[in-house]
Order: sequence, then structure tokens, then C-alpha cells
Amino acid sequence: MVDQNLVYDIKISSVGPGRITGSDVIHEPNGIDLAMKLPYLKGVYFFNSQACQGLTIMQIKGSMFHWLNEYYTVCGRFRRTAAGRPYVKCNDCGVRVVEARCNKTVDEWLETRDCSLHDLLIYHAPVGPELFFSPLLYMQVTKFKCGGMSMGISWAHVIGDVYSASECLNAWGQYLSGLRSNGPFELTKSPSGPGRPKIHSVDTKEPVSLKRVDPGKLPFFESLCAIMWQCIAKARDGLEPRAVTLCKKDPSNPRDGVLSNSQIISSVMADFSVVETDLKRLASLLLDQAMKENTQIEEVVEKDNGVFDYIVYGSNLTFVDLEETNFYGLELNGHKPEAVHYSIQGVGDEGAVLVLPWPKDSGTDGNIGRIVVVTLSENEVVKLKLELKKNGLMLEDDIGILE
Repeated sequence: MVDQNLVYDIKISSVGPGRITGSDVIHEPNGIDLAMKLPYLKGVYFFNSQACQGLTIMQIKGSMFHWLNEYYTVCGRFRRTAAGRPYVKCNDCGVRVVEARCNKTVDEWLETRDCSLHDLLIYHAPVGPELFFSPLLYMQVTKFKCGGMSMGISWAHVIGDVYSASECLNAWGQYLSGLRSNGPFELTKSPSGPGRPKIHSVDTKEPVSLKRVDPGKLPFFESLCAIMWQCIAKARDGLEPRAVTLCKKDPSNPRDGVLSNSQIISSVMADFSVVETDLKRLASLLLDQAMKENTQIEEVVEKDNGVFDYIVYGSNLTFVDLEETNFYGLELNGHKPEAVHYSIQGVGDEGAVLVLPWPKDSGTDGNIGRIVVVTLSENEVVKLKLELKKNGLMLEDDIGILE
């Protein structure tokens, strides 16, 4: 049972850009964006007292004026065209800033290793039903009794994927530190440009003149996903998931100052028993047989002009690669976060597995450790924990699985 009194003295305000964006500026989400209307990204960054020394809430809010001049899209509000297609009116309504206090130290909080507590540090409200008044971004600043603080965000996935959200937050840190100054006003465009994007079919045939060299060692992400895939399949008692979805970073995105859902979404189908096969075969399947589906997803959403809602995370068992996400690029007073945690709200019944990077300054080689966040139904969580413990993959006091 979560103690709601751990976080108290909550105050809510709004912060918008320091200058007027304009009366007729809009952001038109493309098909991939609109496929992400339902999920929300929830992240929390923990900083020690040295990082927060001399930092006041007025300084935090003041830096946001300049930051939001660049990322003005997150200050907008959704509207619908006469045909029902959603778009963002960039009217400078602002982001919600929440101030709070906690009666624990940062170390005490992290030592609980209870991901369910993080919701107390992340103020969240869904977009709608009154679109005119629904913020796309909430930011909660929680001060701990040790002098440290956390920054929690609730981010509407429709405006950008986790890679965009991370870079956006990192840019705010640069404004706060004075490493970035307020430049001339520019209207940014998404990678697909405004309006309904043109869909181009891509030839997916393998080139005859090219053969992939077997490196002998499979990448960490695919190897870890193979383990989790098999353990989840065993936990489902004969209802093993044969189809899975992979979400990975597009190497060319995000671009500076541009928010987008540019992650590469692929599907993998196993035509054999996941439970009975060896892990190397599963990992090789994830690496070599992933079929990119961004174009197909966009075509389906565009057919109904973005009116209907869809589920991407959890429509199949979904693995999300966040290893290369620069979560630890957000610095306060030159200090990186002690820890960063992200999850996705709005995951379908098949569940999702997020693979996050290990803290950079933890004294451990980042190529060894990973943080794995699993979202499954409650009864599956119990079975998966037993399966992980049985295989020596989970300690008795590990509780890092979201239910």
C-alpha cells in the first residue's frame, strides 16, 4: 500500500514561453504520432543535494521561459478539424509545473527499490475530455529533506517519443545552467513536415550483393529480450506469445529542437515454440528477422484521418530499446542524476519490457548493467517473478516490475 503522505505540500502553476509564439501557429501530427494518442511517458530524475545547491523554484521556472521559446509545441493544446483530425494549436497555454516536498532523503527513497512509489513524484492527468484545457506536459519538482530533489514528467506520447522527450529535458538543463541562450524565434517542423504526410512504399527485399557477416556475439538488447520473451512465455502456461514488437531509436532522430515519434517500430514472428527453443535462436530471430512497420502503421492511421485510437505498446508483447537514450544528459550544477526511471502508461494486455541504461557514474561499467522495467497484468507479474528467480535472474528483494 502506497503511503500518499510521503509527498505533501503540493502546489500547481503554469509556465509558458517568454515570448508570444503567434496566433496562427499549429502543429499537425503525422500518422505515427496519432497512433500514439493513448500512451504517456512517465519519467523521474533523482538529484543529490550537491546538484541542487542554491537552486530555487524561481530559477527553475525562469529558465523554462527561454526553454519553452524553443519547445513551444509542448505548451499548446489539442483541437480537432471539422473532419475530426487532431492537431495542436500552439497558443502558449503552457506546461503545468507542480511543486512538492518529501519527508525522505533521496537515498532512502532509492533504497526502497519500489517503482510503484514513483507515481507520487509524477503528477499525471490524461489529455481530454476537454482538449482546450489539457496540458501535454506536467513537470513535478519534489524537494527531499536531504536537500536533493526529483524532476518527474508526464509526457503525452503523441507529441514525441521517449528519445525526443529526453533531449527536450536535456535542453532545459542547458538553459538552467546558462549553457544555452535565448536565440532568435524559429518555427520548427517535424521531420515529416506539416499536413498529412506523403506515404512512400519502401522496397524491403534484401540486396543480392550483400551478405551480413556473423559477428559471433549477439547484441545485449536482443539477448536480454530473448531471455525475457522466454520467461514470459513460460509464465503464461501454454499461451506463449509468438509475435512481438520491437521499438528502437532511429539513428537520424531526434533532431535538435524537433519533437517527433521517429522510433523504428518492427514486428517479429516465431514459427516455433518460444519455450522450447534455445535463447541464441530467439535472439538471432529478434536481430535478423525484425520487419519495420512504420509505413504500414502510418497508412492505417491515415485511412481514418487520425480519428480512431490505437494501441502500439502491448498490442503484442513489446520490447523497447532505451539503451542509447541520453537520460543522464540532464545536469544540474554540473551533476548528473543519481538515477533515472521511465515507464509507459497505457500499455495493452500483452505487456511491455523497457531496457534502460545503467547509471553512468555508479562505479559500474555501463556495458554491464541495464535497468529492465516490465509492465504486465498482476497475475502474470507473480508468475514471471517466480520464473526469473528460478533461473537466477532476480534476487528475492527485487521488486522492479510494474503491475
